[in-house]
Amino acid sequence: MEKVNLNSNFTLMENLEKDLYKAFFSDIRQKIHQSQYEALRQVNKTLLALYWEIGKSIVEKQRQHGWGKSIVETLSKDLQIEFPGLQGFSAANLWRIRGFYAHYQGNEKLAPMVREIGWSHNVVIMEKCKDDLEREFYIQMTQKYGWSKNVLIHQIEGKSYEKFLLNQTNFDEAVPEKFRYQAKLAVKDEYNFDFLEIAEEHSEKGLELALMKNIRRFLLEMGGDFAFMGNQFRLQAGDEDFYIDLLLYHRKLKSLVAIELKAGNFKPEYSGKMNFYLAVLDDKVKQEDENPSIGIIICKSKSRTIVEYALKQSKSPIGIAGYTLTETLPKEYKDLLPSPKEIEEKLSGFIDGVQTEEE
Repeated sequence: MEKVNLNSNFTLMENLEKDLYKAFFSDIRQKIHQSQYEALRQVNKTLLALYWEIGKSIVEKQRQHGWGKSIVETLSKDLQIEFPGLQGFSAANLWRIRGFYAHYQGNEKLAPMVREIGWSHNVVIMEKCKDDLEREFYIQMTQKYGWSKNVLIHQIEGKSYEKFLLNQTNFDEAVPEKFRYQAKLAVKDEYNFDFLEIAEEHSEKGLELALMKNIRRFLLEMGGDFAFMGNQFRLQAGDEDFYIDLLLYHRKLKSLVAIELKAGNFKPEYSGKMNFYLAVLDDKVKQEDENPSIGIIICKSKSRTIVEYALKQSKSPIGIAGYTLTETLPKEYKDLLPSPKEIEEKLSGFIDGVQTEEE
C-alpha cells in the first residue's frame, strides 16, 4: 500500500493558503494606494482652486483700487497671523499665486490643465518655461506620466521639449500606432552626457566605459523608464557573433532597445547595421508578449538631411540622436525649431495620440 505523506500534504495546503493570502493582501494594498492617490488628488484640486481664487482676488483688487505691491506683503503678514503654522502664504508664494491666475486666466486651453498637476510642478513650469507651448508640453507630460518634481526639473533642464520637437525617427512608419507616441517620447534628439569625465576627443569604447561607470545617471538621462540589460550584448547569427554596444529595456513600451554609440558623425550604413541587430533581437531574444525592438544610434554629430534619407526606407523602428558633453542645446538647433503654429499642431497630434494609446 502506498504511504501518504501527511507532512507533505500539509505543507502544500499551507503554501496554497499563503499564496491566497498574498493575493488578498496585494489586492487590499492596491485599494489603499488608490484611495490615498485619489485623496491626494482631491486635496491638490481643492488647494489649486483656492490659490486660483486668491490670485484672482489680488489681481482684481489691485485693478479696482490701484493697490500696489505692498498689498501682497500686508496680506501675507495678516494671513500668517490668522493661520499660524499654515504654509503657503509667504509673500513669495502669494506672488506666485497672483502670477498663476494672471498668466492662465485668459487661456481657455491651459487654465483647466494646470489644475491637474501639483502646485510645486506648476511653480517649476511657470518659472522655467518661456512660452505657453512649452508649458503645455510639460503640463501634459507631468499629468500623463506622473513625473515627480525632480524628474520634471531634470526634463526641463535637459531640454526635452526642444529635443522632442527636433527628434529624427521613422516611428510614424515603423512603429504600430498603439504605442507610437510613447516611443516618440522615449527617444530624444540629443542626449546630454555632461556627467561624464571624458575628454572632448574620445573613442567609442571610451564613451561606452564612461557610461557604464555612470549607469544611474545615464539611465536617468535616457528618460527614467529604461532598465539596463547589458553592454556588448552578444547576438548569434549563423556561425558568427555580433555585439550590441548597449541593450536596454523600456518598461512602458515593453520593448528591447538596442543602442549603438558612435564617437563621430552619423553615416548611412549605421542604420543598415541597426536593422540587422533588430531583426536578430526580435527573432532570438524578444519574448512573445513584448513589442518589436527599437534601435537608437547615438552619434557625436549628424547631418539632419543624411539622417532623413537613411531612415526613409528602413522597416525597423530606429531613432538617430546626437550627444553633447555640455549642458546647453547647440545654438544651431534653436534655429531649427518649427514655427509656433507648427509646434502647436505637432503637440496637438502628439497629445491626441497619447490619449488614443491610453484608451
